[in-house]
Amino acid sequence: MKERLAAGMQAPDFRFDSPWEQSLDFHKAIDGTGAVLYFLRYMGCPICQYKISEIMRDWDKLRASGKKVFIVLQSEPAIVKEHIGSEEISFAIICDPREEAFRLYGVAPGNILHYIAPSVIIKAVKAARKGFSHGKKEGKEMQRPAVFIIDGKKKITYAYYGKNIGDLPENEEILKRLKLK
Repeated sequence: MKERLAAGMQAPDFRFDSPWEQSLDFHKAIDGTGAVLYFLRYMGCPICQYKISEIMRDWDKLRASGKKVFIVLQSEPAIVKEHIGSEEISFAIICDPREEAFRLYGVAPGNILHYIAPSVIIKAVKAARKGFSHGKKEGKEMQRPAVFIIDGKKKITYAYYGKNIGDLPENEEILKRLKLK
């Protein structure tokens, strides 16, 4: 596993597949605008589904930053496509079933304590109340999340590594970091 990345470091480049396109280049996809890069577990994870719904809810605010939004999942493209169906989404989904981007960015899995933490249980209950249920398990069940803000020169300006599987900053914090709140 690569060391954790920090603000001021160059964002690693990688090739990826989305549910709709193959062999894309991350740095080219940023296209000089920068990015908010979320690392979540997989499409069947209800906590991840809940986070994706929050990103969709706040999409107009996130888009106002001018940065592109990417969500990295351990899921295969076909599973994401099946789950999303014809639902229109405005951000890019990076399918990383071999966890190459996870390794490049130093986003490591945790252990059982990172899975059953009280804050994880609270988020799981919130997700269930919103109607999100567990789907197909893929990747590492103990995978912790992360989020990076990357500027147009491909430098990381903010890096956050989750302490447990449900630990990510709220969108308000990301918007503040993007200087939009």
